[in-house]
Amino acid sequence: MESVVNMRKDPEEKYRAPALDKGLDILEFLSSQPHGLTRAEIVKSIGRSPGEIYRMLERLVARDYVSRSVEGDRYALTMKLFVLGSQHPPVRRLVARAQPLMDRFTEMTQQSVHLATPDRGVAVVVAQASGPANWEFRLRIGARLDLLKTSSGQTLMAFQSPQRRDETLAIWGGNGHKEALADLEPSLAEIRRKGYRIGASLQLVGVRDISVPVFGPSGDAVAVLTCPYLQRVDTETADADTTLKHLRGIADKVSIT
Repeated sequence: MESVVNMRKDPEEKYRAPALDKGLDILEFLSSQPHGLTRAEIVKSIGRSPGEIYRMLERLVARDYVSRSVEGDRYALTMKLFVLGSQHPPVRRLVARAQPLMDRFTEMTQQSVHLATPDRGVAVVVAQASGPANWEFRLRIGARLDLLKTSSGQTLMAFQSPQRRDETLAIWGGNGHKEALADLEPSLAEIRRKGYRIGASLQLVGVRDISVPVFGPSGDAVAVLTCPYLQRVDTETADADTTLKHLRGIADKVSIT
């Protein structure tokens, strides 16, 4: 493994913060590793003393930037940095791009739609739009959705890399979610094969969820668009296939590839 000591551009910079440098060295190094590493492996790669690395790792674990494996001997990044970044302008830009398209979607389909992004082991609704009808069915902004028991959550997990999934499991902690995710893998594989999920709601009777992923530059899903599709009897609405087509069109326009 290549040492990251030389990753800092100017080691002779005027203002130094050694403790911060150590923490950043660890975070930058772990961000490039596909799997968790032992403390000894981190010490060897970064080129600092075991005592320095141990103390810094413990602080990063305590602040939830780094997770420790259940066995206690391996360390990996959590998604906290991703979450902090998602609270910054990129998510606002994503919402700004998606919102007018979502509004147009509701006019064309007479259905509601919401946009959810991952946040510390759940999916959080960051935008929503409802149709112009007299009544509506929608999720509120800020709603937190289970990643394994909702259409939005399963679609996000289906299009996450194994590394991202491991980070999510590390945030959850324990082995229960790992086993549940393994049991769910056939369903996730089917979602990946199709490129979307369309099927009965995992929470409500009589609702069909249509979910499509929104991709980031890495190829992972960074968000998901979900329409809780309702068959109307009092007015003409777009059928499920047409609704799916419109939803995928939005996802294509807001994905960053």
